[in-house]
Amino acid sequence: MSIEIISLGCRLNLAEAERMRGLLAGADDLVVINSCAVTAEAVRQTRQAIRRARRARPDARLLVTGCAAEVERDAIAGMPEVDGLIANAAKLDARSWNVAARAGPVQPLHSRGFVAVQNGCDHACTFCVIPQGRGPSRSLAVTEVLREVERDLARGAAEIVLTGVDLTSWGRDLPEAPALGVLVAAVLEAFPQLARLRLSSLDGVEIDGLLLELLAGEARVMPHLHLSLQHGHDLVLKRMKRRHSRADAVRLVQTLRARRPELALGADLIAGFPTEDDAMHAANLSIVEELGIVHGHVFPYSPRPGTPAARMPQVPAPVVKARAAELRRRVAQVREAWLETLIGQELDVLAERDGTGHAGNFARVALPADTAPGTLVRVVPQVIQEGLLR
Repeated sequence: MSIEIISLGCRLNLAEAERMRGLLAGADDLVVINSCAVTAEAVRQTRQAIRRARRARPDARLLVTGCAAEVERDAIAGMPEVDGLIANAAKLDARSWNVAARAGPVQPLHSRGFVAVQNGCDHACTFCVIPQGRGPSRSLAVTEVLREVERDLARGAAEIVLTGVDLTSWGRDLPEAPALGVLVAAVLEAFPQLARLRLSSLDGVEIDGLLLELLAGEARVMPHLHLSLQHGHDLVLKRMKRRHSRADAVRLVQTLRARRPELALGADLIAGFPTEDDAMHAANLSIVEELGIVHGHVFPYSPRPGTPAARMPQVPAPVVKARAAELRRRVAQVREAWLETLIGQELDVLAERDGTGHAGNFARVALPADTAPGTLVRVVPQVIQEGLLR
């Protein structure tokens, strides 16, 4: 093996990993850890990945980039397994890697292409360390996005996913400050052959009118919305410095579902935020059912260095852990009931490499073992086994 890239964390890291593979085509015996620092657990997993990679390839050059390499720079650089760090902002610049360019075959994509259209964040959520790791918001121009989409389609991608740290802030730093709906419409217009377009996590209060129309009525935009929700109680949201209320989230989902009932909802939820009491936790649990959250990313709160929330009164760690487990159980219950409604329905499923695939609503479906990755297959599931439709 000449080069190996191990990505942790968000879809943006996955998109950047694809770009790095192209940049590093000339590398010899290199391992790159594309790290995450969103929680203390993510940093722990980064350290674990570094140690595991060094054991597997003791003679390789091991470099670390990503958010943990920024936020925990001294600690990561001090690990004996690490040969060097690459700044997060510089990891897509070939000059940063000191690797000779070498022409090579373009690797095909088997299912979806991740296109990073935005990076960084201008907000100041009190729990979040990501602006320290990613910097201010920067947007890719429409022409550059179209070039990236065209490249991924030429490599065989059957679905395109637009990603970003704060995706709905795309365009604010560009001339005339276009909103994200403009970009989505441009992609759909430029590539009529594109059958499936998916968006990563969105901030509900930043969804513009055009984007709302496309989410509600454009068949090629997948019926799957993932919200950066974070909590179900207004006081906690205020202490997080989020810009939406619980009622804002409810209104948005009701509006979309009134026009597109099949819309499946995902959300990020934090358990055990500082000052959270039992009533606040109950509100967090209840919003799972009220919104019908079937794709839940539950994070037990952990204090991150330099953030305001780290200085707030903390919830005891065992309580945080228990509340996170309860939130996950609630999401699992809502998800199970939702999957039951999909039994007997025709679903168009995009095959992955592991014998499963995702329907448009992001339900995971088991497929015949000989299904080629990247193939769109129409399936009528009959049962649910181990969380999978079959």
